[in-house]
Amino acid sequence: MYKFTPILKSMLWGGNKIAPYKGIAAEQERIGESWELSGVAGNVSVVAEGPDAGMTLEELLAREKERLLGHKNFERFGCTFPLLVKFIDARLDLSIQVHPNDTLARKRHGTNGKTEMWYVIAADEGARLYSGFRRPVTPQTYEASLAADTLTELLAAHPIAAGDVFYLPAGRIHSLGAGSFVAEIQQTSDLTYRIYDYNRRDTDGNLRELHTELAKEAIDYSAEAEYRTQYDRRQEGETPLVACPHFSTSLLDLTRPYTLDRTASDSFLVVICIEGHGILADGQGRRMLLHQGETILVPASARTLEITPEVPLKLLTSWID
Repeated sequence: MYKFTPILKSMLWGGNKIAPYKGIAAEQERIGESWELSGVAGNVSVVAEGPDAGMTLEELLAREKERLLGHKNFERFGCTFPLLVKFIDARLDLSIQVHPNDTLARKRHGTNGKTEMWYVIAADEGARLYSGFRRPVTPQTYEASLAADTLTELLAAHPIAAGDVFYLPAGRIHSLGAGSFVAEIQQTSDLTYRIYDYNRRDTDGNLRELHTELAKEAIDYSAEAEYRTQYDRRQEGETPLVACPHFSTSLLDLTRPYTLDRTASDSFLVVICIEGHGILADGQGRRMLLHQGETILVPASARTLEITPEVPLKLLTSWID
């Protein structure tokens, strides 16, 4: 099992919640994102502790191969870790954006597209986010709204609270609003088309770059009846949240010891601690403390995972089967 040093990102819209949530000291201001586990080029995670401290995730994958990723995942992804895990603190509204799917991203950029999900950890009073269109629109209607500065009128706005889940397939227009604090799980990609940014300027007084032309072909102009992911939360144990070709994610609420049987899985497991603290044991003699705001990568070779809460624990787990 492995912990990694968080990669803290100061953002124009960032706030001050991430460092205290994680229980770390940080001199950076306006931390908008903490990249917990990343294989993105130029932002590859580094092992934080233990005998492999200082080793990059790429180096770890090159050594451990299918023992870490699982056989099918190693054949598919090689030494690039396939998920990017973040905490996001939006003090201000984020830009309205869209991500291309794999086909378009590979054609244009030679990289993966980006499908992702949000789990709302906390939300200020009145916080909301945008996900999808309120009703189906045409590309022409979309372009006219941009020209008239009325794009937000076309979007589905959702008031949010802790525990809300939003699945964001590539192509879905979206944006986090001010006061949102979320965990994000996504494909390994930093590819974003920024569509609208409220005419904000950066620290140098410049308008931020927009990608409106690139976005046109990427956007899904259809509409859904419900964008919020509905789930029946179990008071004790595992609750499935999202299952898609790019990842699966569950929520674990635990007040007593719990064992995950992973004998049928051929995948790594990412464990994100949303609340509380406890001990993880992998069945091979390795134990690791885990507390709120930390993320652990469990190798595919671990056939069981024993979780012992020291106080009530809330965890997200994610994997690729």
